[in-house]
Amino acid sequence: MFGDFYSGKRVLVTGHTGFKGSWLSVWLHEMGAEVIGVSLDPQTDRDNYVLSGIGRRIAADERADIRDGERIKALFAKYRPEIVFHLAAQPLVRLSYDIPAETYATNVMGTINVMEAVRATPEVKVAVMITTDKCYENKEQIWAYRENESMGGYDPYSSSKGAAEIAISSWRRSFFNPERYEQHGQSIASVRAGNVIGGGDWARDRIIPDCIRALEAGEPVGIRSPKAIRPWQHVLEPLGGYLLLAMKMWEEPTRYCEGWNFGPEPSGAMPVWEVAEAVVKAYGKGMLQDLSKPDAVHEAQLLMLDISKARYRLGWRPRLNMAQTIDLTVDWYKRYRGTDVYGLCVEQIDKYIHI
Repeated sequence: MFGDFYSGKRVLVTGHTGFKGSWLSVWLHEMGAEVIGVSLDPQTDRDNYVLSGIGRRIAADERADIRDGERIKALFAKYRPEIVFHLAAQPLVRLSYDIPAETYATNVMGTINVMEAVRATPEVKVAVMITTDKCYENKEQIWAYRENESMGGYDPYSSSKGAAEIAISSWRRSFFNPERYEQHGQSIASVRAGNVIGGGDWARDRIIPDCIRALEAGEPVGIRSPKAIRPWQHVLEPLGGYLLLAMKMWEEPTRYCEGWNFGPEPSGAMPVWEVAEAVVKAYGKGMLQDLSKPDAVHEAQLLMLDISKARYRLGWRPRLNMAQTIDLTVDWYKRYRGTDVYGLCVEQIDKYIHI
């Protein structure tokens, strides 16, 4: 998909031990990039990062907290990356109600610390800052959100990502302004994806890990918000968008340094219950249980992204329909115990590329 663009390039990935970060690291490594991973420890011993062994394959596997600005600057100074993908975050809505201050410290100040490290490292030419579809001021509207709509968020997680987007916009105008590119030589963009699913995610309060844990234990799959509609997409869909965007930014740094949505087609916006039903069917066993409560903490019930901008300006489009997304995801979870997981990831990346 990207020719030999990433071959030999020094690429720093924050959050590489996480779900999306581990998949991105595998993909970059397979393309010949010199990958520098910067992250906290993985959450479980079944995470894709652990089972794939990607940490042993990449050029550097560093442990650091993005809230520690001096540590992040030191790592940038040590490795001098050319491209940065910033994925490290506190990514869970319900957890953000329990640790709101830590969520803000990680998602807002952590993002600022990464941008300051970029600013202090002239070798960095491109930085892609990953936020979320939940960064928008969600009015539960039936229309999909476009990149120029207001940032906001009800819960601490969503609002922290909206605040991170505001900070990214400010730093871009103040320090990475495309009109002054000849002076600073750096291009920075932010990207927002939908609800990402795929193999190797074991985070709590996410529908796919919740499903798989229940199915493996022979228990009913409990569904908290059965009617909530989300834009579901396989993890490789937005990652392909991020990689394409970074390549375009490298080639034309002042043309693409802005915010971008990478979501599914409208048919990918489905209620949680229907997604869980499809997972159970693909897995071959199981049943669902409605656990919704009227006094549960607030979570958005309707959220969709408009991807017209990425489609027409980047030439990016989703490759998988919802059935393919579910099949690829469940395939990983059915096979991870008895196969080489790194090879399984590479196999799925290859399958995705050739669809």
